[in-house]
Amino acid sequence: MRFLRQVLESFRFAWQALRSNLLRTTLSLLGVTVGIFAIIAVFTLVDSLERNIKDRLNVIGDRTLYVQKWPFVFDPSFPWWRYFQRPEPTYAEYRMLADRLENAEAITAMSGKGNVTVKNQNNLMKARVFGVTYAYNAIMEVPIEQGRYFQPQEMEAGRNVVVIGADVADNLFPNQYAVGKTMKISGLNFVIIGVQERQGTGLIDINGPPDERCIIPYPTFAKLFQSIRPGVAIAVKGRADDEGLMELESEIRGILRARRSLKPVQEDNFSINRPEALMAAIGSIFSVLTLAGWVIGSFSILVGGFGIANIMFVSVKERTNIIGIQKSLGAKNYFILFQFLFEAILLSLVGGLVGIFLVYLLSFMQLGTLVIRLSIGNIMLGLGVSSIIGVISGIVPALSAARMDPVTAIRSK
Repeated sequence: MRFLRQVLESFRFAWQALRSNLLRTTLSLLGVTVGIFAIIAVFTLVDSLERNIKDRLNVIGDRTLYVQKWPFVFDPSFPWWRYFQRPEPTYAEYRMLADRLENAEAITAMSGKGNVTVKNQNNLMKARVFGVTYAYNAIMEVPIEQGRYFQPQEMEAGRNVVVIGADVADNLFPNQYAVGKTMKISGLNFVIIGVQERQGTGLIDINGPPDERCIIPYPTFAKLFQSIRPGVAIAVKGRADDEGLMELESEIRGILRARRSLKPVQEDNFSINRPEALMAAIGSIFSVLTLAGWVIGSFSILVGGFGIANIMFVSVKERTNIIGIQKSLGAKNYFILFQFLFEAILLSLVGGLVGIFLVYLLSFMQLGTLVIRLSIGNIMLGLGVSSIIGVISGIVPALSAARMDPVTAIRSK
């Protein structure tokens, strides 16, 4: 109990010392403030960017494999020119996979074309037209706000029906209910059966901004845009009980290799892509940015730590006589040690709190669809780093004060 009381008394002495020298205290904590702000700001921005990008990538499907000509992540050991020699997946291959796959929950073929003119009377804009098969909404997110999704008969017959994004609806049919009306896509009339919810733009939008997209049946898309070079991307959603989708991937590979008459010694001339591979590549980029944040912030914190250590040596020098009086009255070494150690830690913690508060203010900035969010983990990290810097900066001055000879300390004045 006595020990705890003396520790609290040491804390009170440290607090009074900081209050009695407000200007010096303020100048001393600036270095730590800048360092903690730099580190936590970078971490917060990186976390927010990564969260924004991964949320956008979630729309490409969960438990999904993509059969495409190009891989999501290029293998540096694989000759790049061989990718060009690969054939595009075809609609016939999609039909074969749809008929033969046993481990698939859903499968769709899709293809897109950008910069297509869409029009309603005098209102026109450039949009991305996307041709899909019926199971597209079982794999991708298609949030319908008005109207409905496609019916199987519309898909199979290749009818001129379309589901449009929110921006397309606003531009072509301002202040109107678009469902049931007719619009032109590349000069051909299409009946609007659905309007998607507004989704906004992200840092990464697979297949373009979703609000500027027109989705039509793939057979119709092929007649409009793929009369010369047909080709699709095939998305296959696996079953929940297929761990890692290994069975599904093996099944897809076997069917396609047989379809393309590949010999056992020949390599695949297609890519089976996983969204997690893309996320892993993005994660490695953000790991580099995080490391850069540590490097940038560490220099500032190092300067701040030296500043605190310098101030603590000055404080010990100024209070040498008081230290001698306290020791002559029976104060223990740890009582003197804690006074200066707490002072250094408090100084560093206040600087860290100010830096964290500045990052919190940064979270109110409007950066389009990027939401900056200061996490509890980053707050705890900032406080932890501040405390460590305080201990490191204050331990040597505190030890020198605790080891003073009381008689010599009293005579110093």
